[in-house]
Amino acid sequence: MSSFKIQDCHKQTIKQICESFNNNPGELISILHKTQGEFGYLPEDIQREIAKNLNISVAKVYGVVTFYSFFTMTPKGRHAISVCMGTACYVRGAEKIVDELKEQLKIKVGGVTDDGKFSLDCLRCVGACGLAPVVLIGEKVYGRVEANQIKDILASYED
Repeated sequence: MSSFKIQDCHKQTIKQICESFNNNPGELISILHKTQGEFGYLPEDIQREIAKNLNISVAKVYGVVTFYSFFTMTPKGRHAISVCMGTACYVRGAEKIVDELKEQLKIKVGGVTDDGKFSLDCLRCVGACGLAPVVLIGEKVYGRVEANQIKDILASYED
C-alpha cells in the first residue's frame, strides 16, 4: 500500500475541496481531479478521506480512480512522461522509445527517478496516431519520436 500518511492539514485541504463542490457525490470526478492537482496523486488515505467527506463508499471512489487513466495512485515526477502504446505507436517503435527512456532515466515503467524529476508510464492511446510514436511529457506532445532523440528531449527539462 501507499506510504502516504494523511495529516490534519491534508484532511482540511480535502474537506475544503469537497465543500467547494458542495460535498456533492455527483462531482466526484471533479473533486478527484482537483485533489490530485493538489497532492499529485490519490493514495488510499486520500481516497478514504474523500469518501468520508462525500458520505460514499471507498469502493466507489476507488472504482472511479482506477477506471480513468488520468488518475493515479502512485506519485509522479515533476515531469511525468507517458508513452503511447496504442497500435500505431507500437507498430512504429514505441517499445524502443520505452526501452531508451528506462535506460536513460534508470527506472522501470511506473517508476520515478530518485530526484523526483521524471516518472515513466505507458498509455493505451492518445489519439494522435498520425504522429506515432507519441511521447507526452506533462502537457507537451512529442510526435514521430525516435530512440536517438530521447537524450536531447530529456536534456531540455534541465531545471
